[in-house]
Amino acid sequence: MRRFGKYISPLGTITLAGDGEFLVGLWLEGQKGGAAGADIRPEKCCPGVIEETKRWLDIYFSGREPDFLPPVRFFGSPFQVRVWELLERIPYGTTVTYGGIAEKIASETGKSASARAVGRAVGQNPISIVVPCHRVVGANGSLTGYAGGLDRKRSLLALEGVNAESLPDLSRTRKNKTAARFKPSAAAVSLQTGDAIL
Repeated sequence: MRRFGKYISPLGTITLAGDGEFLVGLWLEGQKGGAAGADIRPEKCCPGVIEETKRWLDIYFSGREPDFLPPVRFFGSPFQVRVWELLERIPYGTTVTYGGIAEKIASETGKSASARAVGRAVGQNPISIVVPCHRVVGANGSLTGYAGGLDRKRSLLALEGVNAESLPDLSRTRKNKTAARFKPSAAAVSLQTGDAIL
């Protein structure tokens, strides 16, 4: 049985879901595909993983990298779960591309994976922030979709020391077909060169 808790963050209220032993959901208020409709009452809040996640969030929002991760459990297709597992391995303060993740999956499985399919899986990540989907950027280093909103994505990256202001926002330039090309940040991590993170 899932139990829920709330956390008040600088980015708004966060809903946490745990199954007793594992964190199974973390959603920002108003996030697409979030906890809307869940029966969330204070008496349903559980100790253990919820409290551990709140402690992790306290450290994270203080501007420090937590030295532990709450235990998580994923529910999704094998492809989604693999993408989410790779997200967990993106180091604090760095970014990777959707295409880099797709290439990593293709090299592991021998089957092609598209950046678009990775993007769909990233967008359905049920455990925001702790499983850092905000660290994934477009092929040209641009900020692209984020279920919690691009302003929050930019804030999370800035909190980790990524110069998020230098990352172009494609949602603002998509109609401009002559938008300048962008050189990825030095903080970008290549997943295709055998980095230890993956």
